[in-house]
Amino acid sequence: MFGECHAHIFMDGINYREAVKCHKDGADEKIIREHLEAYKKAGISFVRDGGDPYGASVLARKLAPEYGIDYRTSAFAIHKAGHYGSIVGKSFTDLKEFHSLVLEAGKQGADFIKIMTTGLLDFADQGKVTGTPLDKKEVREMVHIAHEEGFAVMSHTNGVYGVQAAIEAGVDSLEHGNYMDEECISMLADSRTVWVPTLVTVKNLRGCGRYEDRVLTPIIRKAEENLFLAFQKKAQVALGSDAGAYMVMHGNGIIDEYTAFRSVLGDSDDLENWLKQGENEIKTRFRHPRF
Repeated sequence: MFGECHAHIFMDGINYREAVKCHKDGADEKIIREHLEAYKKAGISFVRDGGDPYGASVLARKLAPEYGIDYRTSAFAIHKAGHYGSIVGKSFTDLKEFHSLVLEAGKQGADFIKIMTTGLLDFADQGKVTGTPLDKKEVREMVHIAHEEGFAVMSHTNGVYGVQAAIEAGVDSLEHGNYMDEECISMLADSRTVWVPTLVTVKNLRGCGRYEDRVLTPIIRKAEENLFLAFQKKAQVALGSDAGAYMVMHGNGIIDEYTAFRSVLGDSDDLENWLKQGENEIKTRFRHPRF
């Protein structure tokens, strides 16, 4: 079984608000153990968590060895004040504050740093991303600061401008990457950045009633086209489902993601080897030197 390269253990895949209530007064160990057990039952022995403001992923990292799981976390994600990201982390107003948060994450035991450089898909406006992406120069400085402290960087990023800025800045992994174009895919192929597409965060929404399929289908098709291009161009790609997001369950999420990949690329040794290479890059880079 492949590892889960993008998860949020504080979410439950069912109801975000109710999940948060369980952790707001401190990480709920019982719930975290239930999610870890789900990974164990699915045969998943590696999980990379994008963090949360409640200490849930830090506790999961501590408990995971009991389940035979190598668990890595950013502790919390870091976003610029006024921009998307508060649901998974802490905000900064200037680069000095950003640096302080990087050091704080390290003190909490973070294996890597997670940054938020853009918003989310705007389901009400096809092809658009919510909010304003961070400026290229600022993203470059954020990545530089994290790298100088010995951390790899995981970047939540969507849209052409955001993706290009993140790749040029040298992020170690690019999460989601919705609405990329072919130039972005070529840039990925020429870089060391590993793309984690998280296809099922949208694909699993089909038929659930939250959004009409006519809204979801073009997004899904574009993501599949980009995945096919990435495979052709030999960009580095790894499996991650954003487990914990709505309709993406812990344990089963990565199985759904692999199924989504095979629906686009077929079932072959080439696909499996390609994904293993991407996962190995994640495993190698996303551990702080202190470990």
